[in-house]
Amino acid sequence: MVSRFLAIDWGTTNRRAYLIEQGAVMATTRDDRGILAIAPGGFDAEIAALRERYSDVPIVLAGMVGSNRGWVDAGYVAAPATIEALAANVVRPIAGVAIVPGVSRAVEGRGDVMRGEEVQLLGAVAAGMVPRDSLLCQPGTHCKWAWMKHGALADFVTAMTGELFALLKTHALIGQEMTGAVVNDDAFGEGVADAGRGDLLGALFGVRAAGVLGLRAPGTATSYVSGLLIGTDVRAHVRAGETVYLLADEALGALYARAIEIVGASAARIDSHATFVAGITRIEELLG
Repeated sequence: MVSRFLAIDWGTTNRRAYLIEQGAVMATTRDDRGILAIAPGGFDAEIAALRERYSDVPIVLAGMVGSNRGWVDAGYVAAPATIEALAANVVRPIAGVAIVPGVSRAVEGRGDVMRGEEVQLLGAVAAGMVPRDSLLCQPGTHCKWAWMKHGALADFVTAMTGELFALLKTHALIGQEMTGAVVNDDAFGEGVADAGRGDLLGALFGVRAAGVLGLRAPGTATSYVSGLLIGTDVRAHVRAGETVYLLADEALGALYARAIEIVGASAARIDSHATFVAGITRIEELLG
C-alpha cells in the first residue's frame, strides 16, 4: 500500500479531494471544479496544479472524470462487480494517476450505469459498515438502489426521482402549486401513502385539481409531490421488514427514511464520505 496518496471524487459540478495517509484522511477540500468547469484539454493542467499543491503524491480518481464527458473514458465493469474488479480495470492516463471505472448492468434489454457511486457502495462493504448481503440506497437527482451479494455489487437500479421533481416544479402545470421548500410533514407522508395506489400520473394531475377545487391547503403541494415521487421510488424497491442502508445528507436522508418506514421497512444511515474513503483506499491498496 502506498502510505500517502490523493483520492478525488470528481463529479459533474463538484470535486472533493482527500489526502489519505495510512488509511486516514489528513486533509479534505471541496470546490466547484467539476468536469463541466474544465475547458477542453484542461485536465492535464488541473492534475499538475493538484500535484503541486499536494507534493506530487499518487492520485486515484473516481466519478464523472472517467466518463465520456470527462478526462478519459475509463469504461465500465459489468455487474456483479467486486472492488478487486474495479482495481484491476483502472485506466492510467498519465504516470502516477489512476481512474476507477464505473459499473454497468444489462438485464432483459434494460441497461443501467453508475460512475462514482460504486466506490462508496463497495467501500461500505469493505469497511464492514453494511452486511455483505444488503440493500443500499443513495438518494439524489438520480437515486441509486444497489443490491450487495457476498460482498459484490450484484445489481442496481437508477431512478430519476430528484430530476423528475425538479422538472415538475420548474416546467409542469402543477409547478405553480409547488411553492416553498419540501418539508417532512403530514403532506409529505400523505404523498408517500398515496403512492401506494399505483397511480402516479393520475395523482400528479390531482395536485392541479386539488388547487383548483380548494382540496389542499396552500403551500403543501411541494411536500406532497416529493412524497409521491419518493414513495413511488421506495415502494418499487423495498419490501416490508427489510433494512435499507442510506447514504445521504441529513435532509434527503430523513425523507427517504420516513418513506421507508411508512412501507414497513427500516432505514440505517451511513456516512457516504467515510464509505468513499474506505473504498478508494482499498482500491489503492490493490493497485500495489
